[in-house]
Amino acid sequence: MSFARVYPLYVAKAERKARTRAEVDEIIRWLTGYSQDALAAQLEAQVDVETFLADAPRLNPARALIRGAVCGVRVEDLSESPMKEIRYLDKLIDELAKGKAMDKILRVTPPAA
Repeated sequence: MSFARVYPLYVAKAERKARTRAEVDEIIRWLTGYSQDALAAQLEAQVDVETFLADAPRLNPARALIRGAVCGVRVEDLSESPMKEIRYLDKLIDELAKGKAMDKILRVTPPAA
């Protein structure tokens, strides 16, 4: 399935909960390392989800901090695979739709005192 087909579903899910496309894009950029222009190019190119994630410039190492269930499957229990990367993104969008603050979604830790 192309990422361009999934992307509007992420945006719609966020917007139904009074969140924004910009927040969805920020999450995707944080997870994958794509710039906004590169993200737009990937959407226009209609690459499939697996390729979109495989070609990501820099998967964020903090993604390993993502915990919880998506569709009844705990993301931390999945082996390293494209499915795990897809579930990471699904989980982040779920957190956005549930009203979680962006700094919590992006696993931003406060500076040490």
